[in-house]
Amino acid sequence: MKLILTADVDNLGAPGDTVEVKDGYGRNYLLPRGLAIVATRGAQKQVEGIRRAQDARKVRDLDHANELKQAIEGLAAVSLSVKTAGTGKLFGSVTQSDVATAIKSAGGPIVDKRSIELPKSHIKTVGKHNVVVHLHPDVVAKFDLQVAAN
Repeated sequence: MKLILTADVDNLGAPGDTVEVKDGYGRNYLLPRGLAIVATRGAQKQVEGIRRAQDARKVRDLDHANELKQAIEGLAAVSLSVKTAGTGKLFGSVTQSDVATAIKSAGGPIVDKRSIELPKSHIKTVGKHNVVVHLHPDVVAKFDLQVAAN
């Protein structure tokens, strides 16, 4: 079965790669989980969009990672407004995706949500929280996220 990967699959390939897999693996694992699409002419056009989106998020090299670090750490204030109970606890939690959106809205660069490390994997209280962004194996950006009640 010929498929086009839409996500990174261990020991198989990266998004946009065209791979040949056994029918059962493709039909029972890759397709239902949205990790791949059937390779057709129209799907090849989708591959171009996937690659463009991937290149926009990708950190090119060490110099680019250092530039992104300067941009993130140079942000005046990264804040996020969320719904809370009267005691200061959140309804739900702040996720990596929420932090990536907050960085972008504060004037920072586009950051891949998978590179963001939150304290205790998610934030459930208002206040100031330390957030780490792994931009490159040698470059780590740190900043404070202010979570405010809405």
